[in-house]
Amino acid sequence: MNQWAFVIGAYALTFAATFLLCLRCWRAMRSAETAAQKLSERP
Repeated sequence: MNQWAFVIGAYALTFAATFLLCLRCWRAMRSAETAAQKLSERP
């Protein structure tokens, strides 16, 4: 089997993992912003 299949697979796995990590961090940031907004709106 050609080594390029492994190289492409490694890049695909890296990009997918990076995307998922960024998505998870973005969702956590949005949740934290919402919680901070609720705290600042309390009387």
